Amino acid sequence: MVSFYKTSHQDTMIREKTFDVIIIGGSYAGLSAAMALGRSLRDVLVIDAGQPCNLQTPHSHNFLTQDGETPAAIAAKGRAELQTYNTVRFVEARAISGKKLENGFSITTDDSSEFSAKKLIFATGIKDTMLQVDGFAQCWGISIVHCPYCHGYELKDKKTVILADGDRGFHLASLVHNLTSDLKIITSAKSGFTSEQLDRLKRHDIEVIEDTISKIYHDVGFLSSVVLTSGRTIEVEAMYAALPFVQHSNIPVAMGCELSEHGYIKVDGMQKTSVDGVYACGDNTNMMRSVANAVFSGNLTGAVVNRDITEEQF
Repeated sequence: MVSFYKTSHQDTMIREKTFDVIIIGGSYAGLSAAMALGRSLRDVLVIDAGQPCNLQTPHSHNFLTQDGETPAAIAAKGRAELQTYNTVRFVEARAISGKKLENGFSITTDDSSEFSAKKLIFATGIKDTMLQVDGFAQCWGISIVHCPYCHGYELKDKKTVILADGDRGFHLASLVHNLTSDLKIITSAKSGFTSEQLDRLKRHDIEVIEDTISKIYHDVGFLSSVVLTSGRTIEVEAMYAALPFVQHSNIPVAMGCELSEHGYIKVDGMQKTSVDGVYACGDNTNMMRSVANAVFSGNLTGAVVNRDITEEQF
């Protein structure tokens, strides 16, 4: 069982301690970074509010040794494994602000507790902007999904709709077409496909519907049909949606971290942000949203941070 320190009862020693690293976000990327650092005996504080983006996703897939496990179980197992490393501590709280200090950084949580560290890792993820149609959010992660690699096998051979347009919609269609022969695209507006893309979609019997969804019918998150603004009803069992998103935390940008043109935290090949001493990993840095990729990027980030601390101290 993982021990979380409630910051309202945090002892003075924890609050006044300067950690080697503070990791904001305690899901897969954050936990993986914490393990790499804990195994090098770095003093690490993980701050997590327990609100991962896959909170209602029933099963995680395409992760070797964990295929089909629940996301919550994977995270819980990771936290339990970190109990071996007594230099890693956890705080259950939401980080609300950060600032640069003379020799590091400080992070303030939502109960006004303040913690300091030499290095920061943001593993804060992103927040999807849900379609404002009743039922959409309830189906998200269950029968409305973002990724055919994470969910496609389980949704194979189902009556499927892609909610996307342009290059993104075309790319999704090319991947999903291998998983089902019953496939349509809803563009939510006038189609932005090129004539060549439209020809190829037609060749594969993929109907392009220039309309918007006005109603969703589902049973506890499992789609049955959608109603379009035109009044047309389509039987649907699965939907892939390319949603806009925002960064789950505004602290990185407030501290000067640059974002890419697509809205991700800009990092180099070593997961370093544009602010010296600040790193980022997981879904907030790239479009490859999967548990396996988050674990990989967190592991890399932890190793890089340890190396940087070593070079400064040795």
